This record gives sequence, C-alpha cells and structure tokens, in this order.
Amino acid sequence: MEALQKKNLLMGYLLLMVLLLFFISGIQAWTGEIHGRVVCDVCGDSSIGPEDHVLEGAEVAVLCITKSGEVLNYQAFTNEKGLYTVAETMPESDRWDACLARPISSFHEHCTHLGEGSSGVKLSYSHPSGYSHPVRTFVYRPPSVPTYCI
Repeated sequence: MEALQKKNLLMGYLLLMVLLLFFISGIQAWTGEIHGRVVCDVCGDSSIGPEDHVLEGAEVAVLCITKSGEVLNYQAFTNEKGLYTVAETMPESDRWDACLARPISSFHEHCTHLGEGSSGVKLSYSHPSGYSHPVRTFVYRPPSVPTYCI
C-alpha cells in the first residue's frame, strides 16, 4: 500500500511540475473560428426570397496559413441550417495569419451550379483569441430556372 501511495504522490508531483513549466514558459493558447452559410438561390436572382433554401451537406474548404508559415487545410460541411464552422486552438505563435474559404460542392440534386461571386473569400485573420470571423454566404443555383420564377 505504501508503494502505491508513493507512486501516486510522485505522479501528482510530476503533473504539478509540468503545469508549472507550462505557465512559466508563457505559452498561450489561441483559438480562431471561421463560419458561414451556403444557400440555394432557386430563381437565380441574387436575392434571398421565400423560394430559396439553405443547403445541408454542402462542402466548404478553408485554407489557412499560420504566422509561422504552416499551411493548414480544413474541410467543413453545412448542417441542417446551412451553416459551416472551422475552429482551431493552437499556440499563439502558430495562429492563423490569412485564410481562404471556398465552396467545393453541393450535394443537393437540384442546386449544383455555383453562383456568381461565390468562388471564394480571402481574409486576413488578425483577430484576438476567441473571435469568430463570419464569411459571406456562398450561393448555388439550379441548372435551369423553374417556370414559377419567370
């Protein structure tokens, strides 16, 4: 029993030392987030109306370069509300410097053509930790406009 208590005491001491070194070294974590939405513009009129709907399962890629020069590639899919989110926690010295968000594909069978101006969004990421950066909405359109839109 004494050997187990000594082992537990030693493990607790080592954990305390690791935590102490972490705080003394000044390593700070940084968290960033990019989010946006993907919509089907049914009438292709570049305005959101009652006939339009969000796209669930649309794929979006976010490519970021860090302050240290590392390139990170993220893949996200929209939820039932048409929203996607990419988030990362890393050391402050490795935080995102700039990112490019771009739509990859829509799996909705009636809305697969990428709308004008939806090719991608470049952004400089100079925000503090915990900030969520919104990206403008990406739009897909049907191959042909339904007759009720004309």
